[in-house]
Amino acid sequence: MPGVTMTMVARDAGVSVSTVSHVINGTRPVNPDTRRQVLASMERLGFRHRPVTGSLAAGSTLTIGLALSASVNPALRELVDGVEAEASRRGVQMILADTHDDAEHEAKVVARLLAHHVHGLLVVPSVDWQDGALRLIRERSVPLVVIDRLQDIRADQVGVENEAAAISLVDHLLQRGHTRVAYVGGPHGQATFRERRSGYQEAHRRRGLAVDPDLVIEDSVSEDTARRAVAALLAGPQPPTGLFTAGYAATLGALRAARSAGIAVPGDLAMVCFDEVPWSGIVDPTMTALAQPWFAIGARAVQMLIRRMNTPDAPVQSLRLAGEVVHRRSCGCEGSGR
Repeated sequence: MPGVTMTMVARDAGVSVSTVSHVINGTRPVNPDTRRQVLASMERLGFRHRPVTGSLAAGSTLTIGLALSASVNPALRELVDGVEAEASRRGVQMILADTHDDAEHEAKVVARLLAHHVHGLLVVPSVDWQDGALRLIRERSVPLVVIDRLQDIRADQVGVENEAAAISLVDHLLQRGHTRVAYVGGPHGQATFRERRSGYQEAHRRRGLAVDPDLVIEDSVSEDTARRAVAALLAGPQPPTGLFTAGYAATLGALRAARSAGIAVPGDLAMVCFDEVPWSGIVDPTMTALAQPWFAIGARAVQMLIRRMNTPDAPVQSLRLAGEVVHRRSCGCEGSGR
């Protein structure tokens, strides 16, 4: 079966992608039963780990590390697939490490990747990574590409165009006559949410509408915090009629809050969300969402990293890829979806 990836093996075996990576690369001990389960899935699916042929110099093996938290957003599996596919195409070995989106744990897994002498790193950074993971990377002068959560640092970076996408999503609700549109997002210190909130505000500015600060909710770092925040909004004297959720956890929390309050989506509350996830077209109502080109982002990140490894003095690149708004029913449109 051509094109079988570690993500496919992980799903078949019922384990995380990082566990599959550890089995393949021997980067951490794995429970013997789990190891046998992974190997059986590899055999069943026809997964073959390609020998590494790429090199910076004759006889040296190219190995790159990918550090991210797959638990933050299921769609990041597509990012892993994109990285793996492009690395495999170029004969480069990939080692995957799960950061749990925690700065302290992130520093530990980056240290382990560096101990395995990776030639370069791809990182989806946590909010407070500067004093941990980033410091370690700089101390070792290892080539780096930042993915998704772009930073104010001198490094190659690739992600989606957050602000323009947020403007498009929010303006769609404003066009439909919603003047009280709420925003629910994650930590302001995280670049992606900062940019998406900026897009939310800009959409209002372009329509000559003021943003009610009471409708702006930040620091919803989990599904539960988002649920409680949205529940409070819906129970208020002037509840919103529209809602823009800027991330996966915020969307889940908002849907649960609306259901618990007996609020019909889109009848009572029109919703648009950032991130197309596997269930976006299955839930009732189906969700109008911004689909990020995760696979393409992963592939471009590998290309940028190899460029940096081969040409250390090349100009720094910061690349933004466009997402796609998929119109469905949650915003009040019928939409064909996909």
